[in-house]
Amino acid sequence: MESETRSCTVRKAALRFGLVFWGGVLIFSSILWGLVGTDPIESALGKVVHYVLCSLITAGISVLLFRLHEWSKVRSLDVSLPLLVLASFLLSLAAAPLWALLGYGVYAVFTWPQPAVFDWKDFSYDMVYGAALFFGWSCLFTTLLFSFEIHERELALAAVREEALAAQMRALRYQVNPHFLFNTLNSVAGLIEEGDGARAGKMVLSLSEFLRTTLSIDPMSDVPLADELALQGGYLAIERERFSDRMALSIDMPDEVRDALVPSLILQPLIENAIKHGVNATTGPVEIALRARREADRLHLVVENDMPLEAPSAAKPPGMGVGLRNVAERLRKRFADESGFSSGPVAPGRFRVSIDLPWRLA
Repeated sequence: MESETRSCTVRKAALRFGLVFWGGVLIFSSILWGLVGTDPIESALGKVVHYVLCSLITAGISVLLFRLHEWSKVRSLDVSLPLLVLASFLLSLAAAPLWALLGYGVYAVFTWPQPAVFDWKDFSYDMVYGAALFFGWSCLFTTLLFSFEIHERELALAAVREEALAAQMRALRYQVNPHFLFNTLNSVAGLIEEGDGARAGKMVLSLSEFLRTTLSIDPMSDVPLADELALQGGYLAIERERFSDRMALSIDMPDEVRDALVPSLILQPLIENAIKHGVNATTGPVEIALRARREADRLHLVVENDMPLEAPSAAKPPGMGVGLRNVAERLRKRFADESGFSSGPVAPGRFRVSIDLPWRLA
């Protein structure tokens, strides 16, 4: 099926090129013969008949070159291109006598009843001219074939790159912090030991729903910001079971930005990072603040959280910044230079992550 589609496309392109080629030959020959005294109007019909018949010869040459190209395309360009050029030259030499014979036959018909004088010298010159025309067409057709092949390879390469990008995006998107799973399962085990089976069951169901939802979403898709927040409900429900007395979430989001499109699950690593290095690392209450606003054609997202006051020489906790780097990489892959990402302390005991995206609506 793919081969038939390619053949049909090449035929259509060759037909258009053939009309332009033979139209150019007609104009060129009319001007050339006009300079030597032949009336281009009187000779036009004979030229048209001659060129139509010879276009059938070029069609046969094109078919042979196409078959040869299909056979040789599995080899390297260093082999297939010289092979097609050599075949073009040989086929042009073989078709040259046909050009001259058809030209003589058309001349004899259009000069009847006057006898057509055959001259071997003129016939030889006509053969050379015909060989040059056929070789010129063959080279053009070979160029056409390779242009289609290059285009097909570019499409295939683009598809491979797209698939590689999708795979990389999935890897970045699905990189759930193992500490989150370990801590959740440990909390479930603790609730079971305490005899609180209801809370343990609720926590397991929330974890199952969250994992099912995240694995079912296309990592290359965009979702409205309101839906993205709703997706975080499952994750926050799990964490509230662990830190219900110390975690507070505030959301400042005008209604106008709720329909703005964002990459799916782009906020989850940010909220997870805030909980891991904020709530989980302190013993007192911690606020996680999410803000969103529109500025002209840009969408700005901010996630802030309280964090422990550390001495300047204190080392960062292990794993700090892995989730943030993944988010930054996802944005770079998705938007290139059209997105912005920054993170870091903004005050003693306060950490902020900012995302800047193009404004797009669902």
